[in-house]
Amino acid sequence: MYFPVAGIEVSPWLPPIIAFSISFFTSMGGVSGAFLLLPFQVSVLGYVSPSVSATNQVFNIVAIPSGVYRYIREGRMVWPLTWVVVIGTLPGVLIGAIIRISYLPNPKNFKLFAGFVLLYIGIRMLRDLLQKKQGTGGKALAEQQFQKVVKEYQQKNLARSQSGKQELPRVSVKKVSLTHIVYEFYGQNFDINTIGILSLSFIVGIIGGVYGIGGGSIIAPFFVTYFGLPVYTVAGAALMGTFVTSVAGVAFYQLIAPFHPGMSVAPDWALGFLFGAGGFAGMYLGARMQKFVPAKTIKWILVLCIMVPAVRYIIAFFR
Repeated sequence: MYFPVAGIEVSPWLPPIIAFSISFFTSMGGVSGAFLLLPFQVSVLGYVSPSVSATNQVFNIVAIPSGVYRYIREGRMVWPLTWVVVIGTLPGVLIGAIIRISYLPNPKNFKLFAGFVLLYIGIRMLRDLLQKKQGTGGKALAEQQFQKVVKEYQQKNLARSQSGKQELPRVSVKKVSLTHIVYEFYGQNFDINTIGILSLSFIVGIIGGVYGIGGGSIIAPFFVTYFGLPVYTVAGAALMGTFVTSVAGVAFYQLIAPFHPGMSVAPDWALGFLFGAGGFAGMYLGARMQKFVPAKTIKWILVLCIMVPAVRYIIAFFR
């Protein structure tokens, strides 16, 4: 099947399968998988024009709602955190789109930029994992308590065939202000600096706009490493932030496309929807299975997924 905007020929079954495989695992950590789909499109499919960023965001728009639905249904959406992420990343994504078109149209330079972004995130998560092996802080305690309750949940629901399934406890928001957000997760309170989240989200939004992943995807590792939040509570907020900013990013790329007639800027909608279809199924199942997977396992999956393409891109640039 030929995709004229991307200028590539791909079997129609390949994008959904790849997207499903990636998003099933990454959605557990609040990452859509777009950051891995982009290297696949650039390096494997040969899709190197700036419109690959917009196509990646189409994938986010199609795929993310299923994962967000699962996190909402299971009561692990911290809505105040979600909207702070959206407000912070949205203007950054638009700025990032301009930078991508104006200063990073060369595929080689773009790969180097993407490689360093991924490498930095991966190193931060790796340090967090190695330093928190015997962690006893609020995040570690909350995650351990959550895993304990989930095991009890499984056992009780296996025994309850007639009276219906028992629901897991939900995240409880205690305070929302211009300076702080406080929420409770399995007996532990988490106090978030709103201004700090806004500032970080803006910077991450710029990076995400350039890289074509909406911004919210990068914010999830930062929440875990910098702010010490449980991965089980940030996944939904990060995905929702990615969805909203991806809508803005796609609209922006589409609007400015006529002003760049000699460059492929607008998304390849057909290719984006094929990736999105696989991602839709993968994210739903990944979000549903997240509660059964240890937090450390989810973080190791993210580290491995981030570090491999990062190192590959950086080495390729200097060859």
